[in-house]
Amino acid sequence: MTDSKDGHYTIEDRQLIAETADLRVQILTLANDQQVPWHYHTEVADTFTCLEGPMVVKTKTADADHELLPGDTCVVPPNTAHQVAGKNGGRCRFVIVQGVGKYDYIAVEN
Repeated sequence: MTDSKDGHYTIEDRQLIAETADLRVQILTLANDQQVPWHYHTEVADTFTCLEGPMVVKTKTADADHELLPGDTCVVPPNTAHQVAGKNGGRCRFVIVQGVGKYDYIAVEN
């Protein structure tokens, strides 16, 4: 188990692929019943590509939930609250590209 880079949650695994001042690419693995809690970013978009799933990216917008199967992608724009988990609490693994801009993590109550 590993803590998130900013210490807000614990996940099964995190592999940093690349990081610059305004872009970050990682592979995240969520074990059963783990999640990336509700949060948003003020500058960066999160682009998710499912490697193992299914997984669900929930947002607090009109298009609410995105269920991703391996190979599927979705983008969550800046200033959009979102939460990520395996479907029905299952395990999932995904690539996340965060950019372009200064990274921040602003927690949101669900």
